[in-house]
Amino acid sequence: MGHSFVKYILFFTLLSSLSYSQSGFEAFLTPSDTLNKPRRNAVFITEASLAGLTLVGLNQLWYADFDRSKFHTVNDNNDWLQMDKAGHVFTSYQMGKFGAQLLNWSGVDKNGQLLYGGTLGFGFLTAVEVLDGYSKEWGFSWGDIAANAAGTGLYIGQELLWNEQRIALKYSFHQTKYANLSPDKLGENFLEQVLKDYNGQTYWLSINLHSFFKESNIPKWLNVAIGYGADGMLDGGKVIDNQVLTNNQRVRQYYLSFDVNLNAIRTKSRFLRSVFSVFDMVKIPFPTLEINKNKCAFHLFYN
Repeated sequence: MGHSFVKYILFFTLLSSLSYSQSGFEAFLTPSDTLNKPRRNAVFITEASLAGLTLVGLNQLWYADFDRSKFHTVNDNNDWLQMDKAGHVFTSYQMGKFGAQLLNWSGVDKNGQLLYGGTLGFGFLTAVEVLDGYSKEWGFSWGDIAANAAGTGLYIGQELLWNEQRIALKYSFHQTKYANLSPDKLGENFLEQVLKDYNGQTYWLSINLHSFFKESNIPKWLNVAIGYGADGMLDGGKVIDNQVLTNNQRVRQYYLSFDVNLNAIRTKSRFLRSVFSVFDMVKIPFPTLEINKNKCAFHLFYN
């Protein structure tokens, strides 16, 4: 959400002046050394507006397709082999990261960045969870709230402990055969499948080795990544009397791979740094070792 605002401002600025210089463009992207109130206010107003419009849109478009109910909670902690919870952790982490980066760009002090930016994901996703609570189809999930808190905590905790993100949360995706078997739940097209097909999603803890061994010769861009995924799921897999309602073989998958820390790539261009920061949420395909209860496999390039 935060970087959408930055890209919008960049687009508007370029259109408003064809003579806008490269140096001016770079100056715009450069974080302010002191509090820049116009930037800060623009960030707050834009984020609040986008969040409000998104929640209204979800309420009127998405939730309107399902029966409403009184506010209620559900225990969905066993669904999707916890892949949905991994998605909540990832989303909360990334939104908090971008929220803090935008306030850093505005010259807000470190405490303000973490308090008002780092919690952006938790606040927004909690509001979405409340809407779930009034939907008969879904329900308010304390498991989702805990996952949101974990993502926010991972970002803020590292900033407080190390003043940097030594362990990044990343995402990768590949299409699977299961979407065609259950398109209503896993997605009918590629974009929907990216968001809904948990069989093709993998969530990674990407660990920057140099940050832990700063006196070593380990390249600053080199990461080791530990991934988690799952396979064989056509639906959430509600558990009744310890019996999964679907007959397909569900397996947890664990991965070990390398990765690239795009933020460590040296460049003087603020624009490229912004691009690298956005794409750093995606795990770069590398040779990968997969381990699950059925096999141990090697993938030349896994995504």
